[in-house]
Amino acid sequence: MWLLLAYAALALGIVGIFVPGLPTTPFVLLSAFAAARGSRHLHDWLLAHRVYGPMIRDWQATGSVNRRAKQWAIGTMAASSLLMFATAPKWWMAAVGTAIMAVVGTWLWLRPEPPAP
Repeated sequence: MWLLLAYAALALGIVGIFVPGLPTTPFVLLSAFAAARGSRHLHDWLLAHRVYGPMIRDWQATGSVNRRAKQWAIGTMAASSLLMFATAPKWWMAAVGTAIMAVVGTWLWLRPEPPAP
């Protein structure tokens, strides 16, 4: 089950790179968490990955997220919110999505940043 969760979360994280409103970072972190319990090979691959590795190592070591990742995540959430308000059939649908993203964005922004090397 851990292995299935790890691959499913990784797949959603990769899709999130291309789909506005679908976050990448939380799914990659969830994938690393599940892989650590279900697949040493996948976990090692994620830790060694050029893009995902530093983010996962920072999270595992200190629960931190770097400022650039925070800015990109919140920026894409803001763009997604505008897109939802422009295309949603009912205003409240966009408002609910925006409220959820605002909560996630606030939580993310309040995470500490990694210590300087």
